[in-house]
Amino acid sequence: MRQHLTKLFLLLLILGLPGLLRAEEGLPKPDPVFQGEIGTTYDESKADPKLFSAPTAPKDAPNILLVLIDDIGFGAASTFGGPIATPTLDRVAKSGLRYNAFHTTALCSPTRAALLTGRNHHNASTGNIIELGTGFPGYTGIIPQSTATIGQILQANGYSTSWIGKNHNVADNVTSIVGPYQGRPNGLGFDYFYGFMGGEMDQWYPTLYENQNPVLQTASPDEGYNLTHDLADKAIEWMRYQNSIAPDRPFFLYFAPGACHAPHQPPKQWPEKYRGKFAHGWDKEREMTFARQKEMGVIPEDAKLTPRPEQMPAWDSFDAQAHKLMERQMETYAGFAEYTDVEVGRIIDAIETTGELDNTMIIYIFGDNGSSAEGSLVGSANELLNLNGINPTIEMSMKFYDDWGSPKTSPHMAVGWAWAMSTPFRWTKQVASHFGGTRNGTVISWPKRIKNGGEIRSQFHHVNDIVPTILDVTGIEAPDEYNGIKQKPMDGVSMAYTFANNGKDAESPKDTQYFEMFGHRAIYHDGWMAAAFHNRVPWVNAGTVPFDQDKWELFDLSKDFSQAVDLSEKQPEKLKELQTLFDSEAKKNNVYPLDDRFAERTDVSLRPSFIAGRDKITFYPGAIRLLEGSAPNMKSRSHSITANLVIPKEGAEGVILAMGGGTAGFSLYVQDKKLVYFYDWFKFEDYTITSDEPLPAGEVNVRVDFNYDGGGAGKGATVVLFVNDKQVGTGKLKNTVAGRFGLDAMDVGMDLGAPVNEGYKPPFAFTGEIKDITIDLK
Repeated sequence: MRQHLTKLFLLLLILGLPGLLRAEEGLPKPDPVFQGEIGTTYDESKADPKLFSAPTAPKDAPNILLVLIDDIGFGAASTFGGPIATPTLDRVAKSGLRYNAFHTTALCSPTRAALLTGRNHHNASTGNIIELGTGFPGYTGIIPQSTATIGQILQANGYSTSWIGKNHNVADNVTSIVGPYQGRPNGLGFDYFYGFMGGEMDQWYPTLYENQNPVLQTASPDEGYNLTHDLADKAIEWMRYQNSIAPDRPFFLYFAPGACHAPHQPPKQWPEKYRGKFAHGWDKEREMTFARQKEMGVIPEDAKLTPRPEQMPAWDSFDAQAHKLMERQMETYAGFAEYTDVEVGRIIDAIETTGELDNTMIIYIFGDNGSSAEGSLVGSANELLNLNGINPTIEMSMKFYDDWGSPKTSPHMAVGWAWAMSTPFRWTKQVASHFGGTRNGTVISWPKRIKNGGEIRSQFHHVNDIVPTILDVTGIEAPDEYNGIKQKPMDGVSMAYTFANNGKDAESPKDTQYFEMFGHRAIYHDGWMAAAFHNRVPWVNAGTVPFDQDKWELFDLSKDFSQAVDLSEKQPEKLKELQTLFDSEAKKNNVYPLDDRFAERTDVSLRPSFIAGRDKITFYPGAIRLLEGSAPNMKSRSHSITANLVIPKEGAEGVILAMGGGTAGFSLYVQDKKLVYFYDWFKFEDYTITSDEPLPAGEVNVRVDFNYDGGGAGKGATVVLFVNDKQVGTGKLKNTVAGRFGLDAMDVGMDLGAPVNEGYKPPFAFTGEIKDITIDLK
């Protein structure tokens, strides 16, 4: 029997068992086994220097720069025929390959989960953005341990790894100082992280972290600070430092600046470049872009320009005042996009100065979804207004016209511009059924390997194919286990076959790919696509619509590049076949249950946190950067805030407690020796309640009673101020925030980031002593 097993083992060894064993060994790799000798003393012993050895990457493994831009569709960049200058993307495309059939998931967090894990987004438990997480396997927003990231795999195989910019893959209900930390970049295989948590960030006053630690902003917008430039600086600094220390060690740099997600806030010189260039409006821009795309060959000659959806207004339906505002919106967005692309160019320049550019594979994905239509039909000076289910008017936004994009606004463009930036496709971000939400121009360059620069690749691919591609070109195998956890197989396939000189005509191994977001769904299979638009438009972020009324369409993509010709009535059997396939893929990948709610799921109390279920929470000085999902939820309910202070004889000033920032929030502070409660409702309404007498010196107890009117979410309230249990002020709030205040966090003793009240300069730290602050939610 033993002899029989030995022969079987030898046979398997000959047939390729070593490769299987390597996969089954798992990661991280085991500690080296001591190979020296140990005597009684050191001079009788022989040390083993291999005990100091760290994992080493395969010989000649390339450096990898992975760039992911936000909220920008296929028809935006000049590289793909768009109106926005993208000199860096052009440069990379000239030495590399342009992919005109590359797809994302239609939304931020899901695309990132698929990008980092090589799995479908629901399979990586991120079927939606993390702020809308629910307790179903495909929707928690927490990347599971069974889907190790590319950072973890490369780190365990000798790469230096860094993540700079946006982390939209850790839920804000677990981002406090007590963790857990497994879902943050350092816990996902990245040696270094510098950036922000969440889907969007104020470019002038960002809430930043370096690794696990909050970063206090040292420069102001007046001194030239802007987030994207800061992120590029940090990427260059990290890359150069690691190259100085270990020049033979390859690096993996994941750069996700968060632009061009709203708020659109570039330095003012960039929008100036586009003044007057969009006066023709979005309908004409679609036609102009479509013509350029055909002239450049980035779309087929027989491609059709899809019509404007009936739910979107025509440019000519607005008056001159609206046109003036909407031009400014697009000028700002275009400037933001070009500025971001130029900052990416600085990183590539820095790589070139080290002599590493030839062996650096640059994967530049221009958009994590289509351009965003979340800014309402007319745009908004404060994008959080719409994300809370409230649609602004032209009149509301016009008063911010001169400050559009400055620290005084958090702007977003009108829906029509998002549609134009997704030319030639239908729809926009959030809509996974049509390519306007999922097709993004992508460029890959690697001078050492890709020799036919400037060519176009049209094979159907998906963002989950990036990890398999990286593993393929580095010669690193996906682990069967990671940290003892059995790993799910990759859903993606390698794109490296397209790098060959004859790669243009090669057949794609990607035969099937499903799509789903907010109930919009589609399935691709062997050149065909079935798609169901869910009748939920992306600029209406509240409410739900019936799923059983969705109409499925059928497209032959081999003849129909832009999903323009619906064949569902002509080929019902083919449609039925693909619908059955979608159902199978959906069940396999945890897509069900379908959920089209948005604003309703922004309620932070829907997700567990250390605060959840507690009626009374006490905070002490030093509690800063507590993101909204980890902070007490005081919205749409009565509550009180009590602070025990010590006021010096000469008096004190500064913030006692602040929540929110440049988009909305409240602040309790002392100014001119008086207690002040300030509430900002999306910059369109603000309320100030001030005590009628100065605070006394010594130990002082101050209290705010927030008496909510009731009758639903976001209603009014009466605020009463007390000092040493004596009422000293009262005021009425007409409106309050129902969903989320926005981009900033809760701070004790200061107001970090964009200030809640522009009447003081951050951080406006409290100059007295705060003993404690208690929030009573009863």
